[in-house]
Amino acid sequence: MVSDAIERVVVLRHPIERVWAALTTAQGLSRWFGSVARIDLRPGGRAFFRWDDLGEESVATIAVVDPPHRFAFRWGIEGLPEDEALQTLVDFTLEPVPDGTRLRLVESGFAQAAADVARSAHRTNTQGWDTELVDLEIYLDAAA
Repeated sequence: MVSDAIERVVVLRHPIERVWAALTTAQGLSRWFGSVARIDLRPGGRAFFRWDDLGEESVATIAVVDPPHRFAFRWGIEGLPEDEALQTLVDFTLEPVPDGTRLRLVESGFAQAAADVARSAHRTNTQGWDTELVDLEIYLDAAA
């Protein structure tokens, strides 16, 4: 059985507006989520991400924009052709807490792919999110 979702919760020592900007602006995203980002921040808009160190690119479609509490996008499942219709939903939920902002990340939809592809994509993205969320925290702390 393939797990359908990746879920991570972190508390960041920064106000919700600052975390929101890191998640939803090209300038913020380019500092922690890949090397280059472009984003059309509206439902149906597109986001482009490039990781120069990995030689990888990804295009996402914005699904939800609810400032400063929720941001979600859909993107292709790793290991499938770029024109494949199957996508996961990456959903960020932000909540102010006494210590800063609680960020909950859920990427779901892996189980719709064939089991071998789903397992591989889930493993790759789990490692990716673990790294990226540390990078987000480092970026926010350095820019404070």
